[in-house]
Amino acid sequence: MSKTNKHSGTNFDDYLIEEGVFEEVQAKALKRALAEQLSDAMQSGNLSKVVMAQRMVTSRSQLDRVLDPDNLSIQLDTLIKAARAVGKTVEIRLK
Repeated sequence: MSKTNKHSGTNFDDYLIEEGVFEEVQAKALKRALAEQLSDAMQSGNLSKVVMAQRMVTSRSQLDRVLDPDNLSIQLDTLIKAARAVGKTVEIRLK
């Protein structure tokens, strides 16, 4: 007797929605991507965390929170400051 997979034929997003974790997974993936992009831009620009924090007019610990892919508590204005500090802009759109 073969068991049928209730998720067979659905996409991964559907599975995450069914499990009630879609938004959390999406937020973590987005934050990880943002943190990676900022880190890459800092590395490309030869910016240390100290200089980056100075450009953002914030503390080094706040910058660490921005760069921490697991810390989802980042305010939009802080993200904009971080992007500006590496010569980038933030673009947000809904699909």
